[in-house]
Amino acid sequence: MAPEPPLLTMSGITKSFPGVRALDGVDLDVQTGEVHCLLGQNGAGKSTLIKVLAGAHQPDDGTITWRGEQVTLRSPIAAMRLGIATIYQELDLVEHLSVAENVYLGHEPTTAGFVVRGKDAKASTAALLKRLGHSEVDPARLVGDLSAAQQQIVSMARALSHDVRLIVMDEPSAALDPDEVDNLFRIVGDLTAEGVAVVYISHRLEEIRRIGDRVTVLKDGRAVAGGLPAKSTPTREVVALMTGRNVEYVFPERPTHQALPDPVLEVQGLSRDGEFASLDLTLRPGEIVGLAGLVGSGRSEILETIYGARRPSTGQVLVDGKRLKPGSVRAAVRAGLGLAPEERKAQALLMLESVTRNVSVSSMSRFSYGGWLDRSAERNAAQKATRELSLRPDNPSAPVRTLSGGNQQKAVLARWLLRGCRVLLLDEPTRGVDVGARAELYAVIRRLADEGLAVLMVSSEVPEVLGLADRVLVLREGRVVHTAPAQELDEHRVLDLVMEGSPAS
Repeated sequence: MAPEPPLLTMSGITKSFPGVRALDGVDLDVQTGEVHCLLGQNGAGKSTLIKVLAGAHQPDDGTITWRGEQVTLRSPIAAMRLGIATIYQELDLVEHLSVAENVYLGHEPTTAGFVVRGKDAKASTAALLKRLGHSEVDPARLVGDLSAAQQQIVSMARALSHDVRLIVMDEPSAALDPDEVDNLFRIVGDLTAEGVAVVYISHRLEEIRRIGDRVTVLKDGRAVAGGLPAKSTPTREVVALMTGRNVEYVFPERPTHQALPDPVLEVQGLSRDGEFASLDLTLRPGEIVGLAGLVGSGRSEILETIYGARRPSTGQVLVDGKRLKPGSVRAAVRAGLGLAPEERKAQALLMLESVTRNVSVSSMSRFSYGGWLDRSAERNAAQKATRELSLRPDNPSAPVRTLSGGNQQKAVLARWLLRGCRVLLLDEPTRGVDVGARAELYAVIRRLADEGLAVLMVSSEVPEVLGLADRVLVLREGRVVHTAPAQELDEHRVLDLVMEGSPAS
C-alpha cells in the first residue's frame, strides 16, 4: 500500500520584507495526526512561516499543498475554511467580549440562516471548554477578567469551534504551570488521536521530547533540518542546528560567598488578601533569590507588591532599613528597585519607540536641563548600558519592536542599570527567549549579581530557578512552605512541595 500523502506540504517558501529576507526557500511537510515541532532561535523565520500558513502573509515564491491539492491562502479566513487554525503566542482575543462571543467571533452559530445568541452559543462554548478540561470557565465571563492560562484555553476553544484538521500552537505553554502543561499535552494527544495534526512551536526542548513526533529546525530563514525524530535526536544536535554552535546547558558558576553584607531588601509580614500571606524574606547585595511555585501561588503578585504596583493588606518593605511607602512605584524606584515584568511587551516596553528611549525612560531627569532634552547625552548613556549587556544589534535608533525576545529583555535590564538599580525584580526573565539567548541572559544576571546587584526572580521553570538562584523560597497557595539553598533542592522535591497536600517542611 502506498504511503498516505502529507496533510500539508510547503515547498520553497520565500518571503522578504524591506531589507530582510525572512524566509529563503523553506520546506515543511506535516502528516495527518502528528505533532510536528518547529524550532529555531528568535529571528529564524518561525513566525513568518506560520503567518504564511495562516494566510496572514502572502509568500513571494513557493507552493502550498493541502490534502493533495495546491492552494492559495489569501487570508486567515481562507486558511480557517480549509481547516487550518493558528493560536499565536500573543493571543488575539477581544477582552471586553465574553468567552462565548470570542469563541464564535466571526462565525456565530446559526439556525435556519439566523445568528443564534444567548444560551445556545454559551452551551456550545461550555461543551468545547469541557472537552478541553476547563469546564470551570464561565462562557458568559469577560475574557479580560481571565488569567493568561484561561485565555489560552479560550483561544484553543475558538480553534476547535471550526472543523480543524491542523492547529498551529505558538509557545502554548509559556503562561502555564506544570499541571496546565500536562492538561495541554492531554488535549494535544486527544486531538492527534482524532487525526488532527499539530504544528508545535516552543523554546522548551524538554517539551519537544514529550509531545513531538518530528522536528523541523529553522535558522536564518532556512530549514536546516526537516523531519528529525523528536524523541531520539540528541539535544546537542538540535541546539547546534539552531544556533550554528554547540551550547552547553550549564548555568553560570555560583560564587562562594564568605560573608554576605547586611540585607538591602527586607520584606516583613507582607500580605495581600486573596493572593499571598505573611511573607518574610531578606535579600542581600550579590545574592539571587528565587521564588518557585505554580501559577496562582502568588509569585508575580509578590514582586508587584514589593515594587509598589499593588498595595499590601499588611506588612512592610524596607530598603537599607527604611520603610517604603506602600503601593508607591515612585518610592520603590527612588529607593533603587527595578522590575522586569512577565509581559515585557505590554508592561515594560514602548514597542514603537527606539532602544534609546526604552532604556532612558526611567532616567529622563538626567538628560533634561531647563525643559530641554539633551538627546546626545541620552543616546550615549543608553548605548553604554546596552553595550554592557551585549544587546544586538548595536543600534540605539532601532525600534525596540524589531529586537528578538532576548534582546528586548536586555533593553529592560539596561533601563534599570542606567537608573542605578540596586534590587532587580525579575518575573519570568527568559519567557519567549530562545536557547542561545537564555544562556546569555543567565550569564548577564549572574554577572550583575557578582557586581553587587540583589536579584529576586520568579520562573515557572523549576530547573531555571534551581540553576540560577543561590537560595529558593517555595510557595504554595500564597505561602512560603520551604526555604533552602538551591543546591540542596532538586526538581522533584520542589514539585512535591508546591503540590497540594505535600509536607510543608
